[in-house]
Amino acid sequence: MKKWLYGIILLLLLGYGIVLLQQEGAVERKGVLLYTDETLPQVPDNKQKSLTIDREEMYRGDLVLVNLQYPVHESAKPSHVINLFENQRLLSGFGVLDNSIEMPMDMLQRFVDMGESAKADGVNQFLITSGYRNDESQAALYEQYGSEYANPPGHSEHNLGLSIDIGSSLGLMKDAPEGKWLENNAWQHGFVLRYPEDKRDITGIQYEPWHFRYVGIPHSAIMMDRGFVLEEYLTFLKKRSRVQAEYNGKLYTVSYYPFHENEKLSVPIDGSYSLSGNNMDGVIVTTMKSINAFPVKPATIK
Repeated sequence: MKKWLYGIILLLLLGYGIVLLQQEGAVERKGVLLYTDETLPQVPDNKQKSLTIDREEMYRGDLVLVNLQYPVHESAKPSHVINLFENQRLLSGFGVLDNSIEMPMDMLQRFVDMGESAKADGVNQFLITSGYRNDESQAALYEQYGSEYANPPGHSEHNLGLSIDIGSSLGLMKDAPEGKWLENNAWQHGFVLRYPEDKRDITGIQYEPWHFRYVGIPHSAIMMDRGFVLEEYLTFLKKRSRVQAEYNGKLYTVSYYPFHENEKLSVPIDGSYSLSGNNMDGVIVTTMKSINAFPVKPATIK
């Protein structure tokens, strides 16, 4: 009898916990608290400034989509890259496949920071096999391997300087500890596995366990939480217009705006912001505030 009574009490407590989560108006998975449209926290919004968006902004930024349909805009290409083989003092313990690999300095630093976290977990046999490619290198790759394994010049994420092909000296990435670690942890550093095995019908690209794309926080966290690839995430933002996510003690507001000439966007001046185009039809403004900077009023999911 007592066992039955304890079981009933446990079920009641679990049910109460679920109700509390619903009252908080958010869903939490993988350390990300993602609010629905109906449950956006009530954030004081009395200080704002206007941003004038130039059309060029639509074609550059961490969230631009590049594929066979949407080529890299000239203004999105990195202005300066370094040769990794010639700057081995910057490699921080990882290797490079050959002496031709180039990368923007900020991307190298992001990879180094991520590699330090992996090293703390005992994973440290990384090998960079490709970074930034100019049109000439992409054309040579396309001619050598064809459309099954490469996109034509101007239509590869590697032309952006935001993607890295990462290998392991221990074996294939789909089996190596480095590949497993990245698949589970890269999102915490702003990177996403760009071409997963189960999304080929969406990306149009076969499974590439070595290809990681930088999109930044909180976007990588939301994409991991929802299981999105970039195409799906941009569609999600366009449909919702505004999404808020709590991650690592900060509240992020991600807003999509369809592009119009000289559009003015209002962004709170007491929070930092970033701007990215989607390379299609609009821009995405991401603002960030410390979660302790304002009171968050819970609401009920409808």
